Amino acid sequence: MKTPTNHWVITFVCQDQPGIVHSISGAIVGAQGNITESQQFTSTESGKFFMRLQVEVYGPKEEFAKKISEVAAKYSATWHLDDVNRKIKALVLVSKSAHCLNDLLFNQRSGQIPIEVPAVFGNHSELAELAGFYGISFESHPMTDEKSKAAFEAMLRKYIVDNQIELIVLARFMQILSPEFCREFEGKIINIHHSFLPGFKGANPYSQAHNRGVKLIGATAHFVTAALDEGPIIEQNVIRVDHGKSKKDLVAMGQDVESKTLAQAVRWFAEHRVLLDNERTIIFH
Repeated sequence: MKTPTNHWVITFVCQDQPGIVHSISGAIVGAQGNITESQQFTSTESGKFFMRLQVEVYGPKEEFAKKISEVAAKYSATWHLDDVNRKIKALVLVSKSAHCLNDLLFNQRSGQIPIEVPAVFGNHSELAELAGFYGISFESHPMTDEKSKAAFEAMLRKYIVDNQIELIVLARFMQILSPEFCREFEGKIINIHHSFLPGFKGANPYSQAHNRGVKLIGATAHFVTAALDEGPIIEQNVIRVDHGKSKKDLVAMGQDVESKTLAQAVRWFAEHRVLLDNERTIIFH
């Protein structure tokens, strides 16, 4: 038996109707493909059908893509075809906190997350040494007023296009992107946010949490939209704390859960496991 020449991942989204799975499976069989992973879901809220497949194929990508595109046209579907093992290009934005950046770059280096980070941009220079430790280019772009923020976003747009960036990761980037920028790259920007029950805003949230004696702290990774911190949620985690934990303990525990939650969201995105269903996400684990 000959060995398949390619291993592809396909995502497929359309309005739910009979025959979709049969048509896709038929196209794969027609291309002498073998399905190695398959997940599907129908949203009762939107009426949309979502599917993610991994397929081993013997022929070239162009021939296989033609067969899938014919099925997609039949169902007016949006679809994407990619190499299972390809690393997506991700740009990371930071401020002063190092924990999320360190975790992302370590996971990139160790091969745990299929991303390639060509550069890290910061509005402060504190994390330049950390990026350099991992051999990643670092650029400092101070933002002190609306003019400097607009200049930063203009530079960012050009960099994203010129370098074919597929994901922007806000790794504790403490600046608010403009609504125009958020809309332009909607579905391609992931942010990490601490999550407390109850919620605490402003400076020193962990200090506020400690003073109130919270019992749960956590983190939420979500897509960035023009509505601040209201984008579709990708991943959430919580951990239990008690009265014996100091403020320092809470900070350390919170940073750990933030790092893990962001890394998981980025991993799922890079593996094409995150699909948007209006304000919600469909996650194929």
